Amino acid sequence: MNKNESTYQSGFIAIIGATNVGKSTLLNQILGQKISITSKKPQTTRNRVSGIYHKPDCQMIFLDTPGIHTAEKLLNRRMVEIALSTVSDVDILLIVVDATRPDETSEKLLFDHLQGHASPVILAINKIDCLQKKALLPIIQSYSSRYNFKTILPISAKTGEQVDRLLHEMKTCLPKGPAYYPDDHITDLPERFIVSEIIREKIFQLTSKEIPYAVAVTIDEFKEKSQGQIIYIHAVIHVERDSQKGIIIGKNGAMLKRIGSRARKEIERMVGVQVMLKLFVKVQKNWASDEKALSLFGYE
Repeated sequence: MNKNESTYQSGFIAIIGATNVGKSTLLNQILGQKISITSKKPQTTRNRVSGIYHKPDCQMIFLDTPGIHTAEKLLNRRMVEIALSTVSDVDILLIVVDATRPDETSEKLLFDHLQGHASPVILAINKIDCLQKKALLPIIQSYSSRYNFKTILPISAKTGEQVDRLLHEMKTCLPKGPAYYPDDHITDLPERFIVSEIIREKIFQLTSKEIPYAVAVTIDEFKEKSQGQIIYIHAVIHVERDSQKGIIIGKNGAMLKRIGSRARKEIERMVGVQVMLKLFVKVQKNWASDEKALSLFGYE
């Protein structure tokens, strides 16, 4: 189909909701591959992550946003600001909630922010694979009384149940417009950003307590050598305290090696060539409360 025809549809869709409701899992499910990092720990996503879904007659550009939560630290407040600022920039707002564990405080913050919002708002009630079907109706009725949603749809981002129907519902709300990206683009994020997020995800998965929340990752070097057969990556893991640096490195460097090994394998699957990954750990005191550091690390 000629994408310049008047029937073609395209638009921007923000995926928004409380922390740990499955927003990133849903985006990865829609795209059929991983571009947004996931973890059982809340507040995994810190930036708006863009994913592009293609069909012959439409293009959907998704923005996966940080989780809405009650924020105290400057970093957390910045994350919430990033998420809420997305609301006014999109054609469709897709709110995701956790059917098994509603976060009423964060949801109220979001619904209050939406008052007077003009674009269609679709509600996806996620994690229905963890519920008995008879429990769904009261949940749907409860949400329908809280906001005038265009559609309320129970889904499972993990299994893919009802995700096709969700895509159909969103397509009915898309305006007519051009294809903003070529068919082979699934994200507009640079490889450096995706690599830094993969490393940060492995830290989330392998460490506990406060460590993941005190970590930022920057890429100092990303070079292709040997005619594109090897990519050399030097990454810096920034932490706030010396004790955190010790945990990230581990005894005789064991933890850093595990983080690096897991990250390298996933990066190689993404780029399709051998990767030489070197990780360094640097203490940057209280960076999560420092305006300049937040801007340097991309939390603007």
